[in-house]
Amino acid sequence: MRHIPLYRIAKIIRSKNAKPYRLTLDILFNDKEIYNYVKETGVLSKKTVADAYGIDEELILSDFVFDMGMAFKFTLKRPLIQGEPGDSDIYGAQQHVPLMFIKVPWNNLLETKKYQLREEI
Repeated sequence: MRHIPLYRIAKIIRSKNAKPYRLTLDILFNDKEIYNYVKETGVLSKKTVADAYGIDEELILSDFVFDMGMAFKFTLKRPLIQGEPGDSDIYGAQQHVPLMFIKVPWNNLLETKKYQLREEI
């Protein structure tokens, strides 16, 4: 089975502030079958996200799956307080990049369907 990066199948991958001490990471899908497949693989977990960011799992304060919105949400502790000297992203809007490259197993069943995958970077 091959793997593809998350950015090729997710519609939106974003980050933003969640108060001065936290960042929120959102992954949204626009195809229910792909969303359900990703959810069933368990690839979007606290462990996977912690590994992507090179942090301990306990720094991920919450994780949610929203079926109605076909979305995953993770909240993690900011490495620096918002606006503190050395904070290079006061809005938290540039912290989503490690999520983009999480490897998702892509099975043969999905290969036979005509999905609009994003191009490789």
